[in-house]
Amino acid sequence: MKQLIYLLCSLTILCTCGRALHAQTAPELKLTPHTFVAKDGRETETEMGEFLVPENRDTSDGRQLTLRFVRFKSTNPNPGSPIVYLAGGPGGSGINAAKYKRHDLFLALRAVADVIAFDQRGTGLSDGPPKYLGIWAFDLATPMTHAAARPIIQQATREAAAFFTEKGSGLEAYNSNANADDLNDLRRALGAEKLSLWSISYGSHLALTTLKRHEKHLDRIVMAGVEGYDHTVKLPADQQAILVAIDGLLKADPTTATVFPDFLGDVAKLLDQVEKKPVTVTSRNPITGYTLEVVMGKLELQIMMSWFLAAPQAFRDFPLTVRQMLAGDFSAATKYALRTKSGQFRGMPLGMDLASGISAHRRKLIEIQAKGTLLGDAINFPYLHQYDALRELDAGPEFRAPYPSELPVLCISGTLDGRTARANAEETLKYLPNGRHLVLEGAGHSDPLFLSSPRILEVMKAFFSGETVENERVVVAAVDWVLPEEE
Repeated sequence: MKQLIYLLCSLTILCTCGRALHAQTAPELKLTPHTFVAKDGRETETEMGEFLVPENRDTSDGRQLTLRFVRFKSTNPNPGSPIVYLAGGPGGSGINAAKYKRHDLFLALRAVADVIAFDQRGTGLSDGPPKYLGIWAFDLATPMTHAAARPIIQQATREAAAFFTEKGSGLEAYNSNANADDLNDLRRALGAEKLSLWSISYGSHLALTTLKRHEKHLDRIVMAGVEGYDHTVKLPADQQAILVAIDGLLKADPTTATVFPDFLGDVAKLLDQVEKKPVTVTSRNPITGYTLEVVMGKLELQIMMSWFLAAPQAFRDFPLTVRQMLAGDFSAATKYALRTKSGQFRGMPLGMDLASGISAHRRKLIEIQAKGTLLGDAINFPYLHQYDALRELDAGPEFRAPYPSELPVLCISGTLDGRTARANAEETLKYLPNGRHLVLEGAGHSDPLFLSSPRILEVMKAFFSGETVENERVVVAAVDWVLPEEE
């Protein structure tokens, strides 16, 4: 029965994606010598590459985008398929990522193949939609609710979409299907038979989309912090699980158990307190520099708390912050307050996320879970309001359908990742019989998925080299909690 399901899924994908697979002339590739300078000053001789793709792949004419990348040439005399790094976000720059903490990974993987730091359409040095200066903003003097914020956000979202359309860069051109086709054009421009993909967060979403559209031109895929086909919108239960995990870690250590004996209870008490009596905090406008008074109610605090849960490096002072707020000190909220009630629009990430959308089943699940969790669906704010304003951009159920493949895939998950839950990878791997899972006990989102243990690079190098790797669990450093200063 499972084989029949796999066959039907494959036939569906072939039918829906056939148009993208037709033969085309390879894009012309321009390569120039480039001295790549990391943020710590180290220099590496590389190549800067660029090629053209159509902005809107559904039309035969229109604007062309120049996409750019940096190629770190392999040190291997017999290199494997080029390894293309896909940044997260969406909206992150692959070239920029290579400058910071992950720089050594780019250099190390050269022992396997060329490593390409790729700027996706609308990111970094690549062309994309024009900059939009509009924002959405809620009344700073009034506690926010979903019902009150919804029409404000939807109107602002429609105005943003109209701006991009007027400028000739409609949001319909910015979706993961087009992004995946860009990757195949990169492959053809390079003259490579296949690519290997090294991805994180949204980059894994793009990697899976590329697998669905261009499987025969892929070699191997590494996905850290997996965002599956229907995982763009987060589950409240996953957020609650991180809160429960924090509470458990605090109680397991005699020192923190004494200081924070009931973290979950404190969070519940604080949210109840601000719901009944909202607080006013000061926040500096980053554009004007002026200081503003911002009223924060339950939803604003839930949104702020959801930002803390990405990883241990973000929530190490969270228990102390909750304790201080319960005592009436909301100074920790000053740098977040304005952001909870306003937001900017960037064309690329807005288009990508709205196109990825959400299935009816997952949306119902989120509605149910939100009622029984401390933070509700704050992690998804304001996405669902924006999505409802522009549902016509949704790529459709076939985009979110699982895709079975026997391609070798390595998933990397952190047990304390508050953005891309380990369960995302487990669900995705059900359709990937040659998939393997590296679980990092105690790691959160972003850098820790690559840098929290030297074992991670060892496994990635072995995997990209074609070696057989197995499911593995690695314990990383414990959370370094921030404790109250001794009085």
